[in-house]
Amino acid sequence: ANPALAAASASAPVRVIADPADCSFQFDPVGKTAFSTSCDVAKAALASAGVTYENIAAPTGSVAVVKIGEVQVPSFRGEALPKAEFAAKKADWTKGLSAALHQAGYPAKADPDQVHKPAVVGLLFLLMLYVTMVYGPVAAALVEMFPARIRYTSMSLPYHIGNGWFGGFLPTTAFAMVAATGNIYFGLWYPIVVAAVTVVIGGLFVREMRGANVD
Repeated sequence: ANPALAAASASAPVRVIADPADCSFQFDPVGKTAFSTSCDVAKAALASAGVTYENIAAPTGSVAVVKIGEVQVPSFRGEALPKAEFAAKKADWTKGLSAALHQAGYPAKADPDQVHKPAVVGLLFLLMLYVTMVYGPVAAALVEMFPARIRYTSMSLPYHIGNGWFGGFLPTTAFAMVAATGNIYFGLWYPIVVAAVTVVIGGLFVREMRGANVD
């Protein structure tokens, strides 16, 4: 979907050289935590830009450095800065990082002329097809499994747990996983694991209800 990004990653790989103790798991579902260490600032900017990077341990107490090919972009410590000053400094630093990435060939966004549109549309169609294959049978199964007096709750509760809780936590969890590992695809493991657990639980506890009384 983005050949220029793949080419840039191969020609000018990105590395984050940082003290591991300076790096947090950036899981923040309510948006209240300020990840202001030099490592967190660097990783958050790269993850937000969709850039894959390698984590390299640095000596204890050192300031994180983003290395793009042979170009080095030192991060900064923001723990002691006031909130407004930290936000301004982070914005300026991110602009400098973006300029360095652009110079190394990393695109700000995918070029529509280079995107393999049939493959992308086909993949999206396949994902939507899987969803539509589930929606009908799930509603019928819940009707068969639960009596009428609790049927509304039986259909509402799993829907809101699945979509509201597991689905709601997906963006922030996937971002934290990507920022921690440096792999822009690593966040996909979150829905994969949830789906695998669902298969196991369903196989153990979902009963065959063919011919059940639905009144």
